Amino acid sequence: MKATETLKPGSEAVRLLRWRGGSHPTEQAIRVLLAREGIQPYAWTQRANFRYPLRNHAHAKVLYCVEGSLEVLLPDLNQRVTLRRGDRLELPRNMRYALIVGPNGARCLEGEKSAFVN
Repeated sequence: MKATETLKPGSEAVRLLRWRGGSHPTEQAIRVLLAREGIQPYAWTQRANFRYPLRNHAHAKVLYCVEGSLEVLLPDLNQRVTLRRGDRLELPRNMRYALIVGPNGARCLEGEKSAFVN
Protein backbone atom coordinates (compact mmCIF):
# COMPACT_ATOMS: atom_id res chain seq x y z
CA MET A 1 0.00 0.00 0.00
CA LYS A 2 1.28 3.50 -0.80
CA ALA A 3 0.43 7.03 0.26
CA THR A 4 1.39 9.69 -2.30
CA GLU A 5 2.62 13.21 -1.57
CA THR A 6 3.34 15.84 -4.21
CA LEU A 7 6.22 18.05 -3.15
CA LYS A 8 5.98 20.46 -6.07
CA PRO A 9 2.58 21.12 -7.69
CA GLY A 10 2.32 21.00 -11.47
CA SER A 11 3.11 18.63 -14.30
CA GLU A 12 6.81 18.44 -13.35
CA ALA A 13 6.02 17.37 -9.80
CA VAL A 14 8.33 15.69 -7.34
CA ARG A 15 6.30 12.78 -6.01
CA LEU A 16 6.93 10.82 -2.86
CA LEU A 17 5.15 7.51 -2.40
CA ARG A 18 5.43 6.28 1.18
CA TRP A 19 5.16 2.58 1.92
CA ARG A 20 2.31 1.84 4.30
CA GLY A 21 1.60 -1.66 5.44
CA GLY A 22 2.99 -4.72 7.13
CA SER A 23 5.70 -6.40 5.10
CA HIS A 24 7.93 -4.30 2.90
CA PRO A 25 8.25 -5.11 -0.80
CA THR A 26 11.24 -7.19 -1.79
CA GLU A 27 13.80 -6.01 -4.31
CA GLN A 28 12.39 -8.50 -6.80
CA ALA A 29 8.82 -7.20 -6.31
CA ILE A 30 10.02 -3.62 -6.88
CA ARG A 31 11.85 -4.72 -10.04
CA VAL A 32 8.61 -6.26 -11.35
CA LEU A 33 6.67 -3.04 -10.63
CA LEU A 34 9.27 -0.94 -12.43
CA ALA A 35 9.41 -3.32 -15.39
CA ARG A 36 5.64 -2.90 -15.82
CA GLU A 37 6.31 0.84 -16.18
CA GLY A 38 9.01 0.23 -18.78
CA ILE A 39 11.81 1.13 -16.37
CA GLN A 40 14.98 -0.97 -16.28
CA PRO A 41 16.40 -0.20 -12.84
CA TYR A 42 19.90 -0.68 -11.54
CA ALA A 43 20.76 -1.37 -7.92
CA TRP A 44 23.31 0.39 -5.79
CA THR A 45 24.45 0.00 -2.21
CA GLN A 46 26.28 2.56 -0.12
CA ARG A 47 27.82 2.66 3.34
CA ALA A 48 26.39 4.61 6.25
CA ASN A 49 26.53 8.42 6.18
CA PHE A 50 27.94 8.63 2.65
CA ARG A 51 27.11 11.94 0.93
CA TYR A 52 26.40 12.38 -2.77
CA PRO A 53 26.93 15.97 -3.95
CA LEU A 54 24.30 18.13 -5.60
CA ARG A 55 23.38 16.85 -9.07
CA ASN A 56 20.62 16.76 -11.68
CA HIS A 57 19.82 14.69 -14.76
CA ALA A 58 18.39 15.34 -18.22
CA HIS A 59 15.87 12.55 -17.59
CA ALA A 60 13.17 11.92 -15.00
CA LYS A 61 14.30 9.58 -12.23
CA VAL A 62 12.55 6.95 -10.11
CA LEU A 63 14.31 6.01 -6.86
CA TYR A 64 13.19 3.20 -4.51
CA CYS A 65 14.72 2.54 -1.11
CA VAL A 66 15.02 -1.25 -0.75
CA GLU A 67 16.95 -1.37 2.54
CA GLY A 68 18.21 1.18 5.05
CA SER A 69 17.39 4.86 4.61
CA LEU A 70 18.34 7.80 2.48
CA GLU A 71 17.85 11.54 2.98
CA VAL A 72 17.15 13.48 -0.21
CA LEU A 73 17.87 17.21 -0.21
CA LEU A 74 15.88 19.28 -2.71
CA PRO A 75 17.36 22.81 -2.56
CA ASP A 76 15.08 24.27 -5.26
CA LEU A 77 12.07 23.33 -3.12
CA ASN A 78 13.81 24.07 0.18
CA GLN A 79 12.82 20.56 1.35
CA ARG A 80 14.37 17.36 2.67
CA VAL A 81 12.72 13.96 2.63
CA THR A 82 13.86 10.70 4.16
CA LEU A 83 13.22 7.51 2.22
CA ARG A 84 12.84 4.26 4.15
CA ARG A 85 12.22 0.68 3.02
CA GLY A 86 9.59 0.57 0.30
CA ASP A 87 9.43 4.36 -0.26
CA ARG A 88 9.60 5.71 -3.82
CA LEU A 89 10.64 9.16 -5.03
CA GLU A 90 10.01 10.47 -8.54
CA LEU A 91 12.12 13.41 -9.67
CA PRO A 92 11.40 15.33 -12.88
CA ARG A 93 14.25 16.01 -15.28
CA ASN A 94 16.69 18.74 -14.28
CA MET A 95 15.57 18.69 -10.62
CA ARG A 96 18.62 19.34 -8.43
CA TYR A 97 19.11 16.97 -5.49
CA ALA A 98 21.76 15.64 -3.12
CA LEU A 99 21.74 12.45 -1.04
CA ILE A 100 22.85 11.49 2.45
CA VAL A 101 22.84 7.77 3.20
CA GLY A 102 21.34 6.84 6.58
CA PRO A 103 23.15 5.47 9.63
CA ASN A 104 22.68 1.83 8.56
CA GLY A 105 23.60 2.33 4.90
CA ALA A 106 21.20 1.95 1.99
CA ARG A 107 20.38 -0.29 -0.93
CA CYS A 108 18.32 1.36 -3.66
CA LEU A 109 16.90 0.71 -7.10
CA GLU A 110 16.73 3.56 -9.56
CA GLY A 111 16.00 4.09 -13.19
CA GLU A 112 15.04 6.71 -15.69
CA LYS A 113 11.61 7.45 -17.02
CA SER A 114 10.90 9.67 -19.99
CA ALA A 115 7.83 11.35 -18.48
CA PHE A 116 5.53 10.91 -15.49
CA VAL A 117 1.79 10.56 -15.86
CA ASN A 118 -0.16 12.57 -13.25
